[in-house]
Amino acid sequence: MVAPDILALDFDGVLCDGLLEYFETSWRAYCQLFQPEEVTPPPGLAQRFYPLRPVIETGWEMPMVLYALLHGIEDGEILEHWRDLVPDLLQKTGLTWSEVMATVDGLRDRWIQTDPDSWLDLQRFYPGVVERVQGAMAAGVYTVIISTKEGRFIAAMLQRAGVDFPRDRIFGKEVQQPKTETLRQVIAAARDRGQDPAVWFIEDRYQTLQKVKAQPDLAGVTLLLGDWGYNTAAEREAARRDDRIHLLSLAQLVQEFDTWLSPG
Repeated sequence: MVAPDILALDFDGVLCDGLLEYFETSWRAYCQLFQPEEVTPPPGLAQRFYPLRPVIETGWEMPMVLYALLHGIEDGEILEHWRDLVPDLLQKTGLTWSEVMATVDGLRDRWIQTDPDSWLDLQRFYPGVVERVQGAMAAGVYTVIISTKEGRFIAAMLQRAGVDFPRDRIFGKEVQQPKTETLRQVIAAARDRGQDPAVWFIEDRYQTLQKVKAQPDLAGVTLLLGDWGYNTAAEREAARRDDRIHLLSLAQLVQEFDTWLSPG
């Protein structure tokens, strides 16, 4: 049976759907930064925001997406040209990315400290993923999580979902290094244990998989793009044409490993 020795998983967009929390945090930050007269989000704004989540690389960009939507920039323009729009938006608002980041991080930290349950209530696991992770670990697959979300939050969410996941196998924002380096460390540790591991890495961001692909020493890592996560139709099509990256569906994820490397 085809199966990995090490299964490396991104968290947001692969295991966890955080869109509800992302929008709520984005709106609160937008209100703090721009002081709108109406503090209730306009009808339909959340529904416009959700499909644009793939353009956001770091959290400080979230309220800037809302600013763009509320100041006449079309959804399609944001989806296609966000990286070009960001500098102009910062200049127009007179803000720096660090100021916006401090607002987003500070707001989120206060929310978690004062009302952690309501924050956790907005985090949802994708259907079947909890059971699949538990099944992989029960089958002896060394499973790790490599994420830009803080590890303590990941641990809290998994615990809440009833998953007994080893804390030392969660590599979150606090490790402060690229995912490529974390993969190297996980592989090196396995080799120190006398293994030559087959490693499968599931990520929802095509750009992240491209960065792994560019590392010659990670050429043996099997790369999978989760098509249910925060990626666009164009990125999924690029992955479908990529000779190194496998496009994985949620329906495949919850099945046996044999199905994962087959076209969905």
